[in-house]
Amino acid sequence: MTSLHSNYTKCMNINIPEEIFFTISAVGILENVLVLIAVIKNKNLHLPMYFFICSLAVSDILASLYKILESIMIILVRVGHLQKEGLFEQKLDDVMDWFFVLSLLGSIFSLSAIAADRYITIFYSLRYHNIMTLRRAWIILATIWIFCGGCGIGILINFHDTVTILLFYCNVPSVVSVYAQSHAKKIASLSGQWNSMQQRTNMKGAITLTILLGVFICCWSPFFVHLLLFSFCPNNPYCACYMSTVYINCTLILCNSVIDPLIYAFRSPELQSTFKKMLCC
Repeated sequence: MTSLHSNYTKCMNINIPEEIFFTISAVGILENVLVLIAVIKNKNLHLPMYFFICSLAVSDILASLYKILESIMIILVRVGHLQKEGLFEQKLDDVMDWFFVLSLLGSIFSLSAIAADRYITIFYSLRYHNIMTLRRAWIILATIWIFCGGCGIGILINFHDTVTILLFYCNVPSVVSVYAQSHAKKIASLSGQWNSMQQRTNMKGAITLTILLGVFICCWSPFFVHLLLFSFCPNNPYCACYMSTVYINCTLILCNSVIDPLIYAFRSPELQSTFKKMLCC
């Protein structure tokens, strides 16, 4: 968030040109839009898991859109078309921060939905189509985004720049991580019993989830650490040195939006085939 940019003494700030942020964000939006179009065009992809993947793609689009808007705003401030502390600029900054919070919460709950879908597929495979219908998938997605939108507004209004929001951001990914670890242990304990093609496909989906979650944690964790240090030890020289890497941390978040679609394409032959048909037309 722009409010986290502050003066870090005794450490050289690592600055990244806004043009680089803009380029990475644009690539992230393009890739994730291609994912959405591919799922819409290919009826074989009209499955709950791919709808949840589309939800994750929307979250990645919001993260990239946030940074594009922020980059444009910073450039306009530099050339004098916008004020740094004007009322309009503050409102615009709140909207961008809402995009950021919405992206984070959307990613967390979309990953949780994918995890639940994979869990049902593996352990209740015979009843999967009765349990996870398309109608229920849409209800889950609607609930996720209504909840995320409301939480995002509530957080920005009531807990802006407080310890509460920091703890909220750090606890939810931890819960998802613990759930994924226990899920993986159950899969490992039963893996010797699985020989059919369907079971191998289910295992592949679980591995894809693990990769997505691992990338999410790697790309977002440095920023979570930044938030904690900003809250608890902003004047400590060692904390200040770490916080001077805020632009690198932001770059990692944007890279997550670029990496996720590559994971979908690499792990899903059907989606990969759809991409090829789209790009070769």
